[in-house]
Amino acid sequence: METKVGVKEFRAHLPSYLESVSPIAITRHGETIGYYIPAHQGRNQAELDALKQAAAKLEAMMSALGVSEDDILAEFKTCRTTDKQ
Repeated sequence: METKVGVKEFRAHLPSYLESVSPIAITRHGETIGYYIPAHQGRNQAELDALKQAAAKLEAMMSALGVSEDDILAEFKTCRTTDKQ
């Protein structure tokens, strides 16, 4: 079930509604005039931990192979240039 709020209430409490994860129907004089539909939910702690773990693994692999970020960037630029021709 969606939450219904009036335009004035929506404006007055906008910061808290922007943190909402469910759609909100915005009404004027009892008629629905629009919807706020959250486009992105924040990352949860498990996702952040997984991202940090993946970054650490990548860094370890690069170190073991003696590859730097500059090396990867140079290779990427070379591949892009080659693909455009």
